[in-house]
Amino acid sequence: MSDSVSSRIPTQDAAEDSHILEVADHGVDPRPLSTFSGSSVGAASHSMHTPSGRSPRPRRRRGRHIDRSRFRLRDVVVYCGIPILVVVLVRVFVIGLYVIPSGSMMDTIEIGDRVVTSRLSARPSSLRRGDVVVFRDPAHWLSDETTSSSLGGNYLIKRLIGLPGDLVACKGGGSPVTINGVAVDESSYIRPGVEPSSFSFSVKVTAGHVFVMGDNRANSADSRYHQNDGDDGLVPMSDIVGVGVAIYWPISRMSGLDSHHEVFADVPNGTVG
Repeated sequence: MSDSVSSRIPTQDAAEDSHILEVADHGVDPRPLSTFSGSSVGAASHSMHTPSGRSPRPRRRRGRHIDRSRFRLRDVVVYCGIPILVVVLVRVFVIGLYVIPSGSMMDTIEIGDRVVTSRLSARPSSLRRGDVVVFRDPAHWLSDETTSSSLGGNYLIKRLIGLPGDLVACKGGGSPVTINGVAVDESSYIRPGVEPSSFSFSVKVTAGHVFVMGDNRANSADSRYHQNDGDDGLVPMSDIVGVGVAIYWPISRMSGLDSHHEVFADVPNGTVG
């Protein structure tokens, strides 16, 4: 009895060793391995088949079902909706875009130029002499311009010359404009060959208003021409909607708009009375 048992053990071990060697030596050989009849392998082989001889179905991974349509809609809102909203808010509250229809600001701004303005700089406390400002037509000024077209609406564009309290004057005939008695050299922006003013004027800027003039003084119906409009030709600060920042079109004229604040560096502050 003991002999028969002892004689089976080496035989089983040898068979298992032979199978191990065969598997190790098989490598990537596509041919099937020879059948191993060992008891342990047989049991394993039996466990890998169903009673009908078919392979068991793969186990499905359990998890929460994802609604891909909702996921894609959320992506569209996040990646497209938010940037569009930001652009709209910036366009409405931060910048303004205008097409220039007249030559009153030549040669600084040409007819057909497209200008971008800053709405934030249009606050009364931020305005400075020299700023190129866009404002609502205060008293039907557009009817006196060389063209009835407006800047995308009932707007005009001029250069701010006088702040509240300033006394803006000129003797005409080639004389310089004076502000609070100080003559200013406007040659850096006035159209070449054009006088600062061909006629004399003197205007005291009242509280909450500004005095504006075009850079093309020979073709600009500005504050000088409207002193009988009921407000001495002045523009209410509340009507200013933007300060010019740059010309963005055409590409050949793309550039920043210089406010030339240095021209007014020696002008003392006026007195609001």
